[in-house]
Amino acid sequence: MCSSDLCAIKSAVPDDRETIRKFARQFWGEEEQLAFGQFFRVADLPSYVAKRKNEVLGFISTTDVDDSTIIVALAILPKYQDSGIGTALINAVERETKRKKRKRLLVSTSNDDLPALAFYQSQGFQIYEVKPGVIAEKHGKILEGIGGLPIRDELRLRKTFDP
Repeated sequence: MCSSDLCAIKSAVPDDRETIRKFARQFWGEEEQLAFGQFFRVADLPSYVAKRKNEVLGFISTTDVDDSTIIVALAILPKYQDSGIGTALINAVERETKRKKRKRLLVSTSNDDLPALAFYQSQGFQIYEVKPGVIAEKHGKILEGIGGLPIRDELRLRKTFDP
């Protein structure tokens, strides 16, 4: 359950896919995300959703690569942010990652997204690599991001698990 019994975390079902597409367009303006040098359509990936009754409050989409699980996208409706839903979604993915005996949980974010960077670090992730210019190359230009910061670089974070 999410914080304060606000919602339940469940594996996404086919009916949730359109809502995930809608969230992706709302948060990033596109359904495809670049992470770790690959493009992913977030609604096509294995996902968990945070639901209250039939309403999706947030989602997390992942993929497995080698001995790692990559978090490709995480989004929570603004009015439910800071309510524990993001942590609950991360915990669900972490349990699944450990169940599959994967060694790492990976996530990336853009250099301007300081709230995401703070959130992931609070969840035990550490920055281990910066890919300069990757996001600017994807868009063909430098975009203006949070607080007017230029969006250029991909910051890669990881959380490792003991065998």
